[in-house]
Amino acid sequence: MLGLLSQYDWQAERTVRVGMLLPWANQVVETELPRLGLRHTVFHHARLVPASRTTAVDDSFWHGLRDAAGDAMDSLRHLPLDLTVLACTSAGFTGGPPLPPGVVTAFDALTDTLMAIGASRVVLATPYPQEVTDAEAAALEEAGIQVTARVCLGLADGYPEVAPDKIRTMLHQLPPGLVRAADAVVLSCTGWHTLNLLPELERDLGIPVLSSNVAMALHAARLVIGATP
Repeated sequence: MLGLLSQYDWQAERTVRVGMLLPWANQVVETELPRLGLRHTVFHHARLVPASRTTAVDDSFWHGLRDAAGDAMDSLRHLPLDLTVLACTSAGFTGGPPLPPGVVTAFDALTDTLMAIGASRVVLATPYPQEVTDAEAAALEEAGIQVTARVCLGLADGYPEVAPDKIRTMLHQLPPGLVRAADAVVLSCTGWHTLNLLPELERDLGIPVLSSNVAMALHAARLVIGATP
């Protein structure tokens, strides 16, 4: 998947500016996106503070992020943005208040990227609680993407502290046949560190591995070559 980013970047004809609306405790998006080395995509960040002032994933958190999106966009209003993304995957499939016009979520970027690469069957891996993982699987199915297997860590918070070995162990517990039957593995969530693991996991599992953060970058990068985002 990282090679696809480079391919889009070399075909770039213009610079794309992306407004990233970050959950206020997210420590990972601003760390991983610059390391992708995109020369033709600029990310501008604003933070979303939910009214509950919580960080654990639940309705008050997700709905609070969506409610805060309007003010965050106002802070970016003088920037010539081509795209604005609410950089939270789970806020994209758990309902809540409508987002300002033109704002997409990390979940939207994930589904659009999977469709763009022809991945109609995926293995879903998340740090979320089981019920949130099940809700995402249902949302992917509704978008026309079959989930052949799902696995999660069962965590409601503390995603930046998830160690790489926990992610490796979780994925290697999956039946190999189910993994081979999929077109890609999805590492959902913008808040856990997965970028360093992607090449290794693709070698070990033998299929593409797509993270939420790479999906957001690909969603933006496709704009620079005139593709539909």
